[in-house]
Amino acid sequence: MKKSSRLECPEPLWKILEAFIPVKKVSPKGGRPSADLRKVVDGIFYAIRTGIPWNDMPRAYASSSTSHRYFQEWQEQGVFQMAWAECLARYDEEFGIDWSKLNIDSSQAKAPLGGEKNRQKPRRQR
Repeated sequence: MKKSSRLECPEPLWKILEAFIPVKKVSPKGGRPSADLRKVVDGIFYAIRTGIPWNDMPRAYASSSTSHRYFQEWQEQGVFQMAWAECLARYDEEFGIDWSKLNIDSSQAKAPLGGEKNRQKPRRQR
């Protein structure tokens, strides 16, 4: 499978992300060698950008279970949050961020079946 740089982690971002990935301790009992973390990250980016189910991960990346497991671990450990903060700081340093132009957007709508209960109660035995 030809690598598509649009769907994978760009090299500069990988270098930042790599600095925040915790080092796995090697078990003295041996065991399975750790996965190629670059393939794991590329697989995570591929899954997130395409929206595919983890089980449909192409073979060019780490296995779906490995990619998903690392994604969950790193999410819990704040790896992506720390990398995002670092990227934001670097961007601010290089180009400057005008925080006075910060905008928050939201929309609110009542759920079609939410709110008041205007339907008949189900006929169930209790």
